[in-house]
Amino acid sequence: MAESSASYIRMVQHLIEKCLIHKMNKDECVEALNKHANIKPIVTSTVWAELEKENREFFRLLREGKGERASEMEAVQRMKNIIAMCTAKGPDDDKGDRSV
Repeated sequence: MAESSASYIRMVQHLIEKCLIHKMNKDECVEALNKHANIKPIVTSTVWAELEKENREFFRLLREGKGERASEMEAVQRMKNIIAMCTAKGPDDDKGDRSV
């Protein structure tokens, strides 16, 4: 029984690692493993927590990277909004009324 439990935990760990490769966060991973692999959320959460304990630096860098990526995505979205506003105005809208 202990060997099969250890094997199951290793399988869950492997699936979590695949989720990380696909840039999924903990909640997304828990949901995906529950839906697609029929793994109970408590199991995934427990294995995830142990992985975080054993790999603190990795998960710290992962969280920081997601924060930077979110900031970059916000900047890109702002630029898209500015471009959309400029193209919606049309080329003559900025000239104003210069007739005398």
